[in-house]
Amino acid sequence: MPTRAFKCATVTSSTSRTPNLVRGPAGMPWIFRPEEGRYLLAPDVVNHLSCTAGTTWMQEILSLIYSNGDLTLSRSVPSWERVPWIEQTTAAEYLENRPSPRLITSHLPPTVFPASFFASQAKAIYTVRDPRDVCVSLYYYAKMSSFLEYKESFGEFIEMFAAGTILFGSWFDHVKGWLAYRNRKNFLLLTYDDLLQDLRGTILRICQFLGKDLDTSAVDTVVANASFEAMKGNKMVNYSLVPEDIMNQKISPFLRKGISGDWKNHFTPEQSSAFHHLYQQKMKEVDIRFPWDDL
Repeated sequence: MPTRAFKCATVTSSTSRTPNLVRGPAGMPWIFRPEEGRYLLAPDVVNHLSCTAGTTWMQEILSLIYSNGDLTLSRSVPSWERVPWIEQTTAAEYLENRPSPRLITSHLPPTVFPASFFASQAKAIYTVRDPRDVCVSLYYYAKMSSFLEYKESFGEFIEMFAAGTILFGSWFDHVKGWLAYRNRKNFLLLTYDDLLQDLRGTILRICQFLGKDLDTSAVDTVVANASFEAMKGNKMVNYSLVPEDIMNQKISPFLRKGISGDWKNHFTPEQSSAFHHLYQQKMKEVDIRFPWDDL
């Protein structure tokens, strides 16, 4: 099915329910003022990824690694404070007086990310997830969040996703933009599938990249508490602290399934075919293979 099967759509979002965020470029309605990112320096660590690609998972993993397996922070401080988004105006409050290494999250594409990062030795971990699963996860996130535009029709939402008229813009541009930096020594590329298929092995890779030498007991603790089941039961991670009028988990849980391939339960054969064609066109110049490329 030709790419034009997906029609362009518009996204209109309001900042009225999100007082800690500021308006940014089209498609990224709530992002930081670029000058506020001036404090990115080595040995800071940035958790880079598109929306719903494993954000909370990596926040928890990084927190646990830098706590050497100590669960105190993980069970007493919300994940969004431990590894805050640089695009939120609260980032400075959380980060400017925090000792290094600071742990930071961002959904920003490189085109609007703080320039100080690219001249620094701050480390970046970039996690990529099957865009169809990202689309499904983002659909449910928009459904339960009062501050995001929601389309009842999943077909309409796919069109928005394919056109890049969603929060933080095009998945394709985001991924291709950050992949340009993957050969840098301070850049680690991971996939959501890596975490699912070998959580312990991937955590050890992350530790090696960060220069963190955890003993076996500490690694065991990180692995156990970074499991989907453990995070779903941790109120500092599962967003149950957020008021229901902002994120209504009766509509959809914040931590929903934590699996790969759930898109098969949502895309029709026609939608799957159209998206596959779009993916092949958009990613044809990318010289790296992902686990989902031929699915």
